[in-house]
Amino acid sequence: MTSTAPEARQGQDAGEPHGEEPASWQQRLRRFGHSPRPGIGLRERLVPPYTRPGAQLWAVLGISPPLAGRLVRWSAWGGPLLVALVAGVLRFWNLGSPHALIFDETYYAKDSWALINQGYEGDWPKDIDKLILEDPSKVHIPVDPGYVVHPPVGKWIIGLGEHFFGFTPFGWRFMVAVLGTLSVLMLCRIGRRLFRSTFLGCLAGTLLAVDGLHFVMSRTALLDLVLMFFVLAAFGALLIDRDWARRRLAAALPVDEEGVLRPDAEVAENLRLGWRPWRITAGLMLGLAFATKWNGLYIMVGFGLMTVLWDVGARRTAGAVHTYTAVLKRDLVPAFVSTVPVAILTYLVSWTGWIVTGKGYYRNWAETDGRGGNWTWLPDWLRSLWHYEYQVYEFHVNLTSGHTYQSNPWSWIVLGRPVSYFWEEQPGCAGSGTGKCAREVLAIGTPLLWWAACFALVYVLWRWFFRRDWRAGAIACGVAAGWLPWFFYQERTIFLFYAVVFVPFLCLAVTMMIGAMLGPAAGTGTKRELGLMSGDPSGERRRTLGAVAAGVLVLLIIWNFIYFWPIYTGTPIPDGSWRNRMWLDTWI
Repeated sequence: MTSTAPEARQGQDAGEPHGEEPASWQQRLRRFGHSPRPGIGLRERLVPPYTRPGAQLWAVLGISPPLAGRLVRWSAWGGPLLVALVAGVLRFWNLGSPHALIFDETYYAKDSWALINQGYEGDWPKDIDKLILEDPSKVHIPVDPGYVVHPPVGKWIIGLGEHFFGFTPFGWRFMVAVLGTLSVLMLCRIGRRLFRSTFLGCLAGTLLAVDGLHFVMSRTALLDLVLMFFVLAAFGALLIDRDWARRRLAAALPVDEEGVLRPDAEVAENLRLGWRPWRITAGLMLGLAFATKWNGLYIMVGFGLMTVLWDVGARRTAGAVHTYTAVLKRDLVPAFVSTVPVAILTYLVSWTGWIVTGKGYYRNWAETDGRGGNWTWLPDWLRSLWHYEYQVYEFHVNLTSGHTYQSNPWSWIVLGRPVSYFWEEQPGCAGSGTGKCAREVLAIGTPLLWWAACFALVYVLWRWFFRRDWRAGAIACGVAAGWLPWFFYQERTIFLFYAVVFVPFLCLAVTMMIGAMLGPAAGTGTKRELGLMSGDPSGERRRTLGAVAAGVLVLLIIWNFIYFWPIYTGTPIPDGSWRNRMWLDTWI
């Protein structure tokens, strides 16, 4: 069996037992038959290897070792691609239904169409939706600029689908479905790198594929799924950068006469890691996130702190004594330069259409109402953009008008108040006691997955605080950066679907908990602690029970997704069946 428990995958940066590295005299005693106690070496602590299925599994399946090796290599990409293919089929199935502008699509679909055709958003008539759905060829894009309160990147992306597939529900949902599918693929690969296990990586992607909120948002032309995609891409880029930097450190450390990598304070504190392209990629992705919705700024701050702490852990593991001083001298400035300026420049470039057309809302403010002042030395377009951004900020912080489906962020994790995107009651429904069918698109996560995530988050926090597990800290950072900032705006009108930005991290948390339920297989560094030595009946029994419990949990989550499928897709069902799915009164 593949060793899958997160505890067994890799050593932590500090604070957790790694198994002692054999001392030099113990190594020399090998010639006399001495076998030193096995442990995790420094190289494995810096760059942990990926797990591989044991030979016993291939023997049971009747697969030869050469073929097994090829299958392992194939599975690194084959498994994630297969999971993404299933996710894509689910998301693109009947994507144009409902044939309507559901919820805030009435804003973003039209703004995207104007943006992709004339470079700025127009001021649409309020009664235009019906004509768009009946015959979009008769719809004229308004020349007068419209007042919009979100940056343009998400709308450029939605507009790209409209450009290729027309001003139709399928067209304005197409690119969001593409990003939703690709995010499943990314999470498989991210989970694989995080846990050093292809199995756990594919499990994380599978959980994302069957999460109801991610699924609904992947089939709706709103900005939050686009934001989630760029946030996840930035996290993945930083994860690759982490491995890349630690490999550089490992390559620079000395090796003793026994071939064992040794820590060295001089190298660990003074090595310059140089060009870090994946960190710049993360800066670009964070800039695109910020240029989709402003809460990407909070995520940039959270991820920036996280990656600096990763550098601290890497240098400490390599032998640094004055760790924070070394990071301050060698890493802090490059980390800032490769992310923050890149993100800001990306944000400004995203406004190119508004800048060059000269016709967007507030575009000429600096030349009219904004003449004079202390900042006239700045370009007029930049002063106009700053004024526009300030007005948008005022709008957001003062948006306190009530809404039927608004919710407090405290209730999000337990799915207290989901959002109904579309509702239709159909008469003459067969199989209904009242003769009516209900048709709804409800933006709600798969309940069993989210409720399991409540326990998983507790486990992740325990791993972070008491075992100092960097992977748990990374997952907690992703959840906190996407969720906690909303607690500062509890008087504002906010909705549960904003939580889609941290759904991938909830899936990683549940995956980590499931890995702990499975337990480590024989041959891992913690098998002695858990009694999982080869031939130990209690260890085998514990692993069997863990595998059964984990399997039941995953199957129940998949079943829960299937059960709620009709209210994710707007499939007509008898009103009694619809009510059976309203498990809480607040879901209605």
